[in-house]
Amino acid sequence: MNTSVTACPVVHQGRDDRKSARLAEANLAPHAGARVIGSFFAGREVLRSPNVRQAGATADMTDLSKPGEISFFFLDGDLHRKRRAAVAGLFAPKTIVTRHQAVMNRTMDEIVAKLQGRGSAVLDELSWQMAVDVAADIIGLTNSDSSENLALRVKAVLDSSMEHKPGLLGKLTFGAKMLIRVGRFWKNDMVPAIEARRTQPQDDVITYMVKENYSKKGMIMEALSYGGAGMMTTREFIVMCAWHLFEKPELLARFLSGPEDDQFAILEEILRLEPVATFVHRRAAEPIATEGEAAMQQGDVVAVNIRDANTDEAITGACPFELDPDRAKRMKVVGPYMSFSDGPHRCPGAQVALHETRIFLDRMFRLPGIRLVSEPKISWNSYIQGYELRGAVVACDPA
Repeated sequence: MNTSVTACPVVHQGRDDRKSARLAEANLAPHAGARVIGSFFAGREVLRSPNVRQAGATADMTDLSKPGEISFFFLDGDLHRKRRAAVAGLFAPKTIVTRHQAVMNRTMDEIVAKLQGRGSAVLDELSWQMAVDVAADIIGLTNSDSSENLALRVKAVLDSSMEHKPGLLGKLTFGAKMLIRVGRFWKNDMVPAIEARRTQPQDDVITYMVKENYSKKGMIMEALSYGGAGMMTTREFIVMCAWHLFEKPELLARFLSGPEDDQFAILEEILRLEPVATFVHRRAAEPIATEGEAAMQQGDVVAVNIRDANTDEAITGACPFELDPDRAKRMKVVGPYMSFSDGPHRCPGAQVALHETRIFLDRMFRLPGIRLVSEPKISWNSYIQGYELRGAVVACDPA
């Protein structure tokens, strides 16, 4: 199969507002043997097909014979639907408004106080605090010694999961680090939450897992899957949106003066141009009998390129690389296009991520004297095939 990523022959009109595109183009690496799909409609057809299953490095290493010990993110069919439906209410619009926004605003109170007290702070550390606090409430990780320590332990585990090195020594080192860091997370964060839910059930993921008698391994895998999906990507999204708004005064003025719907349109358009992850891999369990790129034979693996799909002029219209908040409404499509994937595995926390990003930026940009002291350093995470933004410093006038 052809695994190369070729440049689109179409010469696009208009300016290019993307910040991560050049880095992505230089580092894109779909899973070995995967055929890349860049068309929006073909990619959507594959992701919505009942004939495909999760694929890619992590999915390929998952033991599906023990579904109780793996996250529902890696399941398909009825098992996936059942477990996803059981917690769907946690991501419903009503729940976001009546419950999650209180957590978001409380966290922003702490972030604003910290920023005004210090005068400056590292932006990705602030966005990480927001992402961790919101995800922890949804998961049920609310009985730790402190949210700061929870954030550090979760970060240590997630960082370890991306530190694979070749050879026996690398494998042993990786295993030892994971054992220690996961052990700390289990003892200090999971166990207190589980014990609390046994006596006082809550509306969260851990309560569901306790009720369903998940194994220790199953609980850890599920919690960390939610953590990785809800924390890592949102951290980058918040920083990327802030970077664009700092550089574009007219866009920032529109963001601060407009209603929520307009704010979401701006954020979704930034995400269309700057999706945090690039590839979604699928393997055909049965043939997909169709014409064009979406056609697959049993066993075929494809990598849907989110970046290419999001800038496919067949769905975006003209000037696909320009940041145009009115695009989605004009084209009558969902705002973030395919940035949250599509089909049965579309990100369940999409609306949560958009709401916490909107609240974070709305509060931060209204601080007197808010300014970007230093831009973020952008690097590539080959494990998730996405960008990382670190070291941006923001400052504001003291309280």
